Amino acid sequence: MQQLTFQYPSWYLLLCIALGLGYAGILYFRSRSFGEHSAYIRAGLALLRFLAVTGIAILLLEPLLRLLQTETRKPVIVIAQDVSESVGASFDEAGRTKYAEEMQALADQLGEKYEVASYSFGEEFREGLEFSFEDKSSNLSKALSGIYDLYSNQNLGAVILASDGIYNEGSNPLYSGAKLNAPVYSIALGDTIPKRDAVLKRVFHNRIAYLGDKFTIQTDVGARNCKGASPTLSIYRLEGESAQTLQQIPIGIDNDDFFKTVEFTIDANQSGVQRYRIQLSAVPGEAGTANNVREFYIDVLDARQKILLLANAPHPDLSALKQSIQRNKNYQVDIAYVSALNVKAEEYDLVVLHQLPSRTNDLSAIINQLNDKKTPRLFIGGTQTNFLRLNAVQSLLQVTTSSTSNNDVQGILNEGFSLFTVSEPLQRELPQFAPLIVPFGDFKASAGSQILLYQRIGRVETQYPLWVMGEERGIKTSVLAAEGLWKWRLFDFLQHENHELFDELSGKVVQYLSLKEDKRRFRITPSKTIFSETDPVVFDAELYNESFELINDPDVLITLTDGQKRQYNFTFDKSGKTYTLNAGFLPPGSYKYQGKVSVGGEALTFDGQFSIQPVQLELYETTADHGLLRLLSEEYGGQLRYPSQIGTISEELNQLDRLKPVIYESTTTQSVLQFRWLFFLLAGLLFLEWFLRRYLGGY
Repeated sequence: MQQLTFQYPSWYLLLCIALGLGYAGILYFRSRSFGEHSAYIRAGLALLRFLAVTGIAILLLEPLLRLLQTETRKPVIVIAQDVSESVGASFDEAGRTKYAEEMQALADQLGEKYEVASYSFGEEFREGLEFSFEDKSSNLSKALSGIYDLYSNQNLGAVILASDGIYNEGSNPLYSGAKLNAPVYSIALGDTIPKRDAVLKRVFHNRIAYLGDKFTIQTDVGARNCKGASPTLSIYRLEGESAQTLQQIPIGIDNDDFFKTVEFTIDANQSGVQRYRIQLSAVPGEAGTANNVREFYIDVLDARQKILLLANAPHPDLSALKQSIQRNKNYQVDIAYVSALNVKAEEYDLVVLHQLPSRTNDLSAIINQLNDKKTPRLFIGGTQTNFLRLNAVQSLLQVTTSSTSNNDVQGILNEGFSLFTVSEPLQRELPQFAPLIVPFGDFKASAGSQILLYQRIGRVETQYPLWVMGEERGIKTSVLAAEGLWKWRLFDFLQHENHELFDELSGKVVQYLSLKEDKRRFRITPSKTIFSETDPVVFDAELYNESFELINDPDVLITLTDGQKRQYNFTFDKSGKTYTLNAGFLPPGSYKYQGKVSVGGEALTFDGQFSIQPVQLELYETTADHGLLRLLSEEYGGQLRYPSQIGTISEELNQLDRLKPVIYESTTTQSVLQFRWLFFLLAGLLFLEWFLRRYLGGY
């Protein structure tokens, strides 16, 4: 149905007609140009001009054409096939082929009367009917949600869901929130008879551990129909093809529905990505042992930095600093005294020099060692410090003192300090902390330093720096011109019953000083160090020129090598000023990679490693849950059917009264100006009039 409407009052059409009549009448009946021609010829030419002018005037009113369209749609039958490994394990080769043929025949049969939409689901919900049964997990709720999203506002007639009822990802499908307005016919696959089977259900572990720490691994052991068996649970560290036994625990199974959580405590004594295997020995008569083994990876980081507290003499500051710093497991803190003969300060990542250089030790040898290694250092001054020598070994803070007198000062935060941020509670509470002991004298910070704290003497806030930090000759340095930090730690506990504010301050200073900048011009970073086998392996790379500007002109190559020495070669894609690579999906195992690039005739390389962890969810629950499928069908008004009844589903659907075509009406509005034929019609009228006038000698 079509309807013409105008954006102006309809009586404007009379004006358009009057305009056409007036134009034609004046041109052909008032003018004497066609007086010698017959009245029929003049009337014909006037009609052409009337139609053209009236048509153009009507188009100026911007008429709209409203179209009412009707469409008859067949009911939609959705077939959703579970293609997870647990379903495939229930078929032999002949049974799988027969089942695939029956499902395809059902789809073809339904397609004669209905619109059939086929989907497969497992890890993901995707279009198309598949029978590969290779997905590593089952997510029934995602399948139902996907159907709801696609067909909730359409003529959905029924859903045929073929599954074994096992789900190991997502929520319970009964509570998925996908309220389908159609019956669900479940085809129950798999075997519901529990077999004699011992299984490692789950393994809980940290993905990261620190070298030298201990970490725990928990695993859930389950068993069905294995009462009286005594398997052994073992954990191994794998290196290539060899396996090192770490611990073994006997498991006594005392009932037919057995469950127990077992915990291992492992030493992280090797850095890098470590591969572990937990294995439960086979039970006599067990249906299968594939679910008796779990492998996983833990990234053991050798990120712990060594910090030396080197002091002129014992002092309570040393204990306060050590307790505070070593709360962070990334730091190993040692205390030594300068009088010891075996001090090797150059072996540390950060050295705190407490009241050094002193009056009895100018520290020349150790300072030279630290300068050679460019080791960051923190100077803490005090009553034993030789400030003349301190001024000589650093230039951030110059202290001029000529007496043995001291001041009690408190710290005031410098609002312009920008090397790191300080929390609001610390800013508010720090001025109230107990005073420190500072030598009486003059204090001047260099232009290249940043002042963290100023001195407040009594109630007077001075511009004397108390704590400064910065870089000298590429070495991060900090100077605290006071002793008595132990008072701050005790005062913090007295006020708040914890050491959080003091630990924050010391931790941020240590972090700033010990943080190492990556000066390498070529870097490759995997998106993870431990991938799942269902994750694509993605890398990012950065290349810098000698001025440390990002460039990506040369090609970057990378070679991945697995545990069997097989190599995979890739070339990075260029993205903006960096590089990126999606290497796709790789088999589980440990991999090493080496990136190569040549820039300005210089060959740069970057090495690293990562691991791919297998997904084994489908191995740990193999007993089909037809009860879940029955409840799901009952909730939506469908039926539970078995593979032998696939041929009857089409007949059952044909008997449902709700499976009827639906007529949809839709209205569209379109401007008449969009019809090109009107332009050609008006142009044709004007051309015909012009031709006749020319032919008749009117021009």
